[in-house]
Amino acid sequence: MLIPYDQLQETTLTALIEEFIDREGTDYGELEITRSAMISQVHQQLSNGKVVICYDTESETCNLITATKASSMGEALD
Repeated sequence: MLIPYDQLQETTLTALIEEFIDREGTDYGELEITRSAMISQVHQQLSNGKVVICYDTESETCNLITATKASSMGEALD
């Protein structure tokens, strides 16, 4: 199930983005990018629809995935 990012409280959304960044260990190569810049980039990807929030009812967990991956899984925003 996809969760519209704009229906989450800002603190909840930021915590979800931070957890995603920490878990994924995002590598930006030789460029050093601040944590706040990473958060802004992910937030921008959510707002332009490139990334979506997917809630798995079986494991009761959320994850950020690309919209392309969500589409291939048959997920759609309600």
